[in-house]
Amino acid sequence: MHEKEKDLISAFLRGEVDRRGMLKGLGAMGITAGTAGTLLNMMSTRALAADFDWKKHSGKSLKLLLNKHPYADAMIANLQSFKDLTGIDVKYDVFPEDVYFDKVTAALSSGSTEYDAFMTGAYMTWTYGPAGWITDLKEWINDPEKTNPNYAWDDFLPGVKNSCAWNGQPGGALGSDDAKQWCIPWAFEQNNITYNKAMFDKAGVSVPKNLDDMIQVAAKLQKDVGGIYGIGVRGSRSWATIHPGFLSAYSNFNEKDLNVTDGKLSAAMGTAGSKAFHAKWVEMIQQSGPKDWSTYTWYQVGTDLGAGASAMIFDADCLGYFMNGGDNKMAGQLSYAAFTANPDATASTPNIWIWSLAMSNFSKDKDATWYFLQWASGPEHAIFGATKMDFVDPVRQSVWKDEAFRTKLDKYPGYVDMFDASAAGASIKFTPQPLFFDVTTEWAATLQKMVAKEVPVDEGLDQLVESIDRQLKEAGLG
Repeated sequence: MHEKEKDLISAFLRGEVDRRGMLKGLGAMGITAGTAGTLLNMMSTRALAADFDWKKHSGKSLKLLLNKHPYADAMIANLQSFKDLTGIDVKYDVFPEDVYFDKVTAALSSGSTEYDAFMTGAYMTWTYGPAGWITDLKEWINDPEKTNPNYAWDDFLPGVKNSCAWNGQPGGALGSDDAKQWCIPWAFEQNNITYNKAMFDKAGVSVPKNLDDMIQVAAKLQKDVGGIYGIGVRGSRSWATIHPGFLSAYSNFNEKDLNVTDGKLSAAMGTAGSKAFHAKWVEMIQQSGPKDWSTYTWYQVGTDLGAGASAMIFDADCLGYFMNGGDNKMAGQLSYAAFTANPDATASTPNIWIWSLAMSNFSKDKDATWYFLQWASGPEHAIFGATKMDFVDPVRQSVWKDEAFRTKLDKYPGYVDMFDASAAGASIKFTPQPLFFDVTTEWAATLQKMVAKEVPVDEGLDQLVESIDRQLKEAGLG
């Protein structure tokens, strides 16, 4: 590498030149984008090593448990950089999501020392943390001897970072001063609208402005386009039906899942506002959802959009992103928009899913494991994943400001604007508590009964409240 190339990349690493300026300069020197990425990775590794003893655990070995996901693919593609930086060998097992969480639970509940770190959702840590299965990472984050000075903990989006921290008290506020950092946010998903612009143009409709408008727009799309249904949302009997579009809209109306009064929990779905919201949501699905809605998971919602079977989805923004590429029939034809369900609200406030990294409490070498966690969640890997791979919803503010990343998203119309409009209000809207999966699964089952007209909305919610309150009391929470 010549001195001029080194100087330009060094200026970028010092923050004196932005990524676009660096790539333009290297291009003028005859350096291709691929070679520029290789040189940047090499110099980034050198810069990291200069500020911190990354070789402290050289010769050790770690094992990871990973969910099959593009975010894991991005890490695996860059894993050699970590091995070169630290001298630590890393092995991993990858499982599809339909069995992944069972694998995690089995490993942790048995006290297995096989895995040192693993992917998780923040919701899962509400079980893993109090059970003593995972480690509070504040001990490592706050130790300058163990944490790279350029880790930039304050660079994480506040709502995302706080959503991964909980004090273990049922109903305790996420991100409180006494919260334990059970996991490190890695990449996340906001829940907004992805839509087929050609179908919208054919039906002569605009992006929905609120929930009432969404109901009308979905119905008109289904009627005027023909051969499609209006809107895709999840419907299986699972917690995963409640957390995406449903809870994002529900919480935008200032409705809650649970009340917290003097440390006791009670169901909050029986309010007049909640009943009005449920009635509209049920109407939308009955009128414009897929015929077999009660079987729909993330996969069916996304696949239908990508195949042109639905006109829009109200689900994870990255799901819409993945459907706009690859060999999907609708690749290149999808657009994105923030959604504010409540006409009286000033902005979108999406509930979020956060793919995170956690340390097993049974790891045989926690210090070496922390080296991996801080590298995998660090700014250098985040930039690599965002610009070179499909690490599409990074959790660091600096990455969202990166011009190369924002330019990459230009072929996804509205994606950056959607993020900018929603990021400030994006957080986990659930009340943290150990019966999370019981409550949300029963909630989804009640929704199914309402949509199938097996129970009226008001009656179904009254029954749900009664059942959840009973369970909370039996568990000593209510």
